[in-house]
Amino acid sequence: MMPGLGTQLRHLVELLDGAVEEAYVLAGQRYRPRFTPVMRALLVCEPSTIGQIAEAAKITQPAATQTVALMIKEGLLASEPGPVDGRQRLIRLSASGRAMLPRLRECWKVTQLAAESLDASLPRPLSQSLDEAIAALEVESFAKRIAKARTQLSGAEPPSDKGATGKRNTGAGKHAAKKKRAGDA
Repeated sequence: MMPGLGTQLRHLVELLDGAVEEAYVLAGQRYRPRFTPVMRALLVCEPSTIGQIAEAAKITQPAATQTVALMIKEGLLASEPGPVDGRQRLIRLSASGRAMLPRLRECWKVTQLAAESLDASLPRPLSQSLDEAIAALEVESFAKRIAKARTQLSGAEPPSDKGATGKRNTGAGKHAAKKKRAGDA
């Protein structure tokens, strides 16, 4: 039996993230690949709110919230109340997080070179296929495609533009695959 698309993607991510995490350990870094999108977002705009980090990193807000919490616990980030609304938190790199940047940038470059090597060994670059898949899902979400497939199987009325919960599909998770690309780790 052939594995499904989700199974294949999870396995690919495990293979990539496992190797990248091992590379961080070998470089003497206590750092997880999932931290990279947050770090890169903060390098562009610091301080940032969780929402701004999520948008810049192309991850969901819950993923950003969880990752930032882990990074604060690890001492890589600091949080402070916002100037207008004390409930809003502004996130910035801590001194420890900033001190890691030279080694992290080196790790990111090595990872990018490895990703380019992987692309070169394939009949078609994986990064290109991922970009095209993400673009196609931005045009028509996977949820909408599932609803259409369900309609085809059942012969029922075509679904409206709203998701199964009645809420409009915002595509919040549309960049989940992109953030996992080896070049982003």
